[in-house]
Amino acid sequence: MRQLAVVGAGWAGLAAAVRARQAGESVQVFEMAGQAGGRARRLPDTAAAASPRGLALDNGQHLLIGAYRETLGLMAELGIDLSRALLRLPLRALDPQGHGLALPPGGGRLALLRGVLGACGWSWRERLALLRASAGWALQGFRLRHDCSVAELGRGLPAGLRRGLIDPLCVAALNTAPEEASAQVFLRVLKDALLGPRGSSDLLLPREDLGALLPDPAAAWLADQAQPLSLGRRVQALHPLAGGRWQLEVQGPQGRRERHEADGVVLACPPGEAARLVGPLRPDWAAQAAALTHRAIVTVLVATEGERLGEPLLMLRDGPGEPGQWIFDWGQLRDTAQAPGAHGLWAVVVSAAEPWLPGGLPRCGQAVLDQLAAQAGPLLPPADPARPRRVLRVLAEKRATFAATVGLVRPEARILQGLWAAGDHVAGPYPATLEGAVRSGRQAVNGLRAEGIPPGPGARPALSRS
Repeated sequence: MRQLAVVGAGWAGLAAAVRARQAGESVQVFEMAGQAGGRARRLPDTAAAASPRGLALDNGQHLLIGAYRETLGLMAELGIDLSRALLRLPLRALDPQGHGLALPPGGGRLALLRGVLGACGWSWRERLALLRASAGWALQGFRLRHDCSVAELGRGLPAGLRRGLIDPLCVAALNTAPEEASAQVFLRVLKDALLGPRGSSDLLLPREDLGALLPDPAAAWLADQAQPLSLGRRVQALHPLAGGRWQLEVQGPQGRRERHEADGVVLACPPGEAARLVGPLRPDWAAQAAALTHRAIVTVLVATEGERLGEPLLMLRDGPGEPGQWIFDWGQLRDTAQAPGAHGLWAVVVSAAEPWLPGGLPRCGQAVLDQLAAQAGPLLPPADPARPRRVLRVLAEKRATFAATVGLVRPEARILQGLWAAGDHVAGPYPATLEGAVRSGRQAVNGLRAEGIPPGPGARPALSRS
């Protein structure tokens, strides 16, 4: 049995470890943090305990779509009840006034046609413009002769359509402003979501915290396979051995140095950490990884006195002084019998949030409260001075994603023989998404197996401490 090492226990690393074990490999996962999950994780219990509502909190609000087939398949393989873990809804991008795109169940071309023709609050000019644009993109196979920005892609569309649909979807999918976001990557996501198999465009809203959604079940599954995670261990260096095998220098508890040997390594750590490890081995690869520009995501948790949105998810209009793009109603997502604190709790997502970081998170939270009051409508109750809303927490993930800019060159998955990279930053068709992370993890293991590196001496590598 070969011994593989996975560096990082985020969604990419966990996907790689599960795939390796399913293929009959022994696998050891090294994670420098004290918990699994990476940038989509549950916060430590101490953070949840600090919440007056006693809820398990995440590092930020996430959602999935039906096109994330690798992620959903992995969750099903781990025994996760998808109907319990995720609320599945047809795509609905509605603002507080009830205006926007709402697709009927099923997805596909016919559903898109019906949704656009029936879009509330759009003029016929806007509806026909979107249908013409969609038909043109489809005729080109959703591929462009030359990549351009999303802003350029939508230049021929009515301004209201750009502001009310294209720009919010771009920021949500790519976490990058339309003026710099890659239109090619954006079209790939649209193609898979809107024209993929039945259910591809569905929204899948988490009903549980992110730890329960995948990291906990994956860690438990690996432990059952006698492959427990090695938490609190940072890989300090990688050294190539003969035949494509590798030695890993690992800093363990109390600063102890450990040396492990592996028949293949998957680097599923953040790009900066991967660049540090790969720099002495492949400076060109490390330079590409280090050059990625990161984008922040802020989530503002708003506590209300039992207020309820007209939809579990609404789209907000952002702009100067108005940071949020989407609002989730936790009272409609979480099981309030088990988590009564979710009743009347809203999560507002601020993507591409860098402009809001210098002024401090409290300022961002107050701006969100003002934004909600200003954008009240049939689906978003107006603010009631007798029952004031308040900011419960402001959560910031400063390096949440990379910027999916025009012409971006991402590092390749294969680094050297026996050494592969995984993560949403690795070259692939998707932007920084959970699906991109899961796909890359499985791809890295498949690549290692295809190389056919024979196992080293012994069923498990020797462990030495210094």
